[in-house]
Amino acid sequence: MSLTKRRFDALIIGAGGAGLNAATQLANADARVAVVSKVFPTRSHTVAAQGGVNAALANVLPDNWHWHMFDTVKGSDYLGDQDAIEFMCREAIPTVYQLEHNGVPFSRLDNGKIYQRAFGGQSQNFGGAQAARTCAAADRTGHAILHALYQQNVRARTHFFDEYFAIDLIRDDEGAILGALVLEIETGEPLLIEAKATLLATGGCGQVFRTTSNAHINTGDGMAMALRAGVPLMDMEFFQFHPTGIAGKGMLITEGVRGEGGYLINKDGERFMERYAPNAKDLASRDVVSRAIVTEVKEGRGVGPNGDHVLLKVDHLGEDIISKRLPGIRESSKIFAGVDPVVEPIPVFPTAHYVMGGIPTDRYGRVVTPIQNGPEEVVPGLYAAGECACVSVHGANRLGGNSLLDILVFGRAAGQDIIKYLKENPNHRPMNETGVEQAMSRLTRWEQKGEGLSVREVRDEFRKAMEDHAGVFRTDEIMSEGVEKVKEIRKKLADVRLTDHSDVFNTARVEALELENMVDIGMSIVLSALERKESRGAHSRPDYTERDDTNWLKHSLYFQEGDKIDFKPVHTKPLTVETFPPKARVY
Repeated sequence: MSLTKRRFDALIIGAGGAGLNAATQLANADARVAVVSKVFPTRSHTVAAQGGVNAALANVLPDNWHWHMFDTVKGSDYLGDQDAIEFMCREAIPTVYQLEHNGVPFSRLDNGKIYQRAFGGQSQNFGGAQAARTCAAADRTGHAILHALYQQNVRARTHFFDEYFAIDLIRDDEGAILGALVLEIETGEPLLIEAKATLLATGGCGQVFRTTSNAHINTGDGMAMALRAGVPLMDMEFFQFHPTGIAGKGMLITEGVRGEGGYLINKDGERFMERYAPNAKDLASRDVVSRAIVTEVKEGRGVGPNGDHVLLKVDHLGEDIISKRLPGIRESSKIFAGVDPVVEPIPVFPTAHYVMGGIPTDRYGRVVTPIQNGPEEVVPGLYAAGECACVSVHGANRLGGNSLLDILVFGRAAGQDIIKYLKENPNHRPMNETGVEQAMSRLTRWEQKGEGLSVREVRDEFRKAMEDHAGVFRTDEIMSEGVEKVKEIRKKLADVRLTDHSDVFNTARVEALELENMVDIGMSIVLSALERKESRGAHSRPDYTERDDTNWLKHSLYFQEGDKIDFKPVHTKPLTVETFPPKARVY
């Protein structure tokens, strides 16, 4: 097969907020930029972000970035790197103003300033009264941001490869990344894109769980490509379950609903969060609220015929506020829950939402291979930003409103650093034909058809195993069983075959490639979770109920070769301010 080749200065894989913000920097600097996306760019999962983006603008209540930093460190259960967190919180303010100048239609206050709402885990004055820090465009903030960034890239003449699937990175014998092999989904034709720098911005991996708020495209492709390139994944045991997914469906009901005054009730009509978080109540951090809901259901106070969910009450806010500030939520509730929140409460239950871990990077987006008790080695030509990356600013638990901030700040930082990298490395490295052949072999492996297991049955078995063995509450016994099940499923991949009539738009082959990626990511999650013998943030273990800063104030590292787990220290020293030392995390 003759292989078509294209050359660019920079290749960006993923067209969400991180990828498009990086592409904007590069295209405006006259770099030749290719953006590969397996869906049309404005269908990237950033479009689903509802509540808002955090920045200490102080438009509604007093605020400053030091308070934002404290809340983020505390929310991370002290596992976040404080130098990176300081960088993000300081950069939040100019980042939001840049979005405004790029055309993002934020909701406005009467004085014309950007509207900011209350969100969980956020405070004034280092743990004091509730803050209003989350800049919102009604309940469609991600939609507004993604469309504005896409339009800026069209203006800057970024080159888009829409509906192309990234198969694998190409690296040379020295470990430098030379670009990637991609697949045009419609035709099934492979394409080699050579680039001096490659940015992974492929988003999260929520599809590894059966019930999730994530779109079908969120299969961890970039993380799995990094693993196959020899890069470990960091802190993969920390997976956030959003407390308010539509019960039985998983579609997200934004935390902004509770920020506007909504609250949770059990079958007795009790506002139960007052028992679990007396101060913050319904606006405690997400891991606290998720565990509270699961506990209510387990103890028999759930709602519905099966007592398997709780209710989110918002009707007391009135139709005017709901229609103005939460129009998308009202629409989603009607469609997916058959409920109009103006009239009756929404049935909710925790749903797999966000992975705090990912590809380890520094705060400039450069991918690093951490070494225990040694210096971090930068992987030449490889960057990562957004949910697929781990800077680490979220630590063991992400605060609502910090995800859009993360992708925008570090997407921008990566783009700016790539500009410098291109000046220092103006020429393409020689292409490694062996690396190309290895990537092609992954593609041709899925030309096999005939008798065997189907992608769907293996995928369903895998996703159920992940939900059963790496969910909200975890024990040694549950996770040990999970590791063995995922190992068995990984072996079954060799017996998976495509059906004889699966050629339509090559979607079956793409689904098979995605399944491989998901199983690789699933193994990183269950093994990392089994290894961490403590409860911290989203990682909750009834058999190790306390956080253990003496032994476990460190990041986990999963290496695919040999399923090896290693660790590296947390960066507790910020850039310019005093360290926030670990203390009890109460709300």
